[in-house]
Amino acid sequence: MFVKNIMIPKHESFTVQAEVTLEDALKLLETHQIDGLPVLQGDKYIGVATRYNIYESYFLSNQQKEEYLISTLVKDVVTHQDKFLLGGELFERTLLDLKDFPLLAVVDANKNFLGIVTRADVISSFESAFGVNRPGVRIAFTSVETEGRIARLSEIAHQFHEHIISLVTFDETDKLVRRIVMKIEKKNNIDRFTKKLEEHGFRILSIQEDE
Repeated sequence: MFVKNIMIPKHESFTVQAEVTLEDALKLLETHQIDGLPVLQGDKYIGVATRYNIYESYFLSNQQKEEYLISTLVKDVVTHQDKFLLGGELFERTLLDLKDFPLLAVVDANKNFLGIVTRADVISSFESAFGVNRPGVRIAFTSVETEGRIARLSEIAHQFHEHIISLVTFDETDKLVRRIVMKIEKKNNIDRFTKKLEEHGFRILSIQEDE
């Protein structure tokens, strides 16, 4: 999945123009209960203003709070001027960039603002990939890293009419053993299904029911 698939488009994003005061920017952040705002000059992206860097800049200013907030423009405290996305990136690559920052802007080749990707949206996508919000049975197991093992796993699941909610693999290295976590809908054939997996060389590590 690409960044553009989870992007909040421009018309649904909260933004602020460069000439707005910090006082008004903070009001907007508070009203919408968000941590950051893309800052635009017309349609052009020029950076992001966050609660953190607004308050940090105030503490470094040696001015009275009220005076500083009404006399300083949001363009004076922006960060991430050159840190943005173009939409074609793989969404999982954004996780490290968003680890300590609430959002990244998405722009076109001319830096026209197109939308945002938020840390919450990326985490939500990972939760969906793991089936976090759906009840079921999570089975963790290992398999020898050989060609066709995932296909064999799918065949066995099909034989038992299992509904696979999520399937995630780990250890994408040169190791000979790969860990796999599969979540399926709860049925009364889990014992028979896992026994069949073991018969075909899948080593069960744990079985856990998620409510």
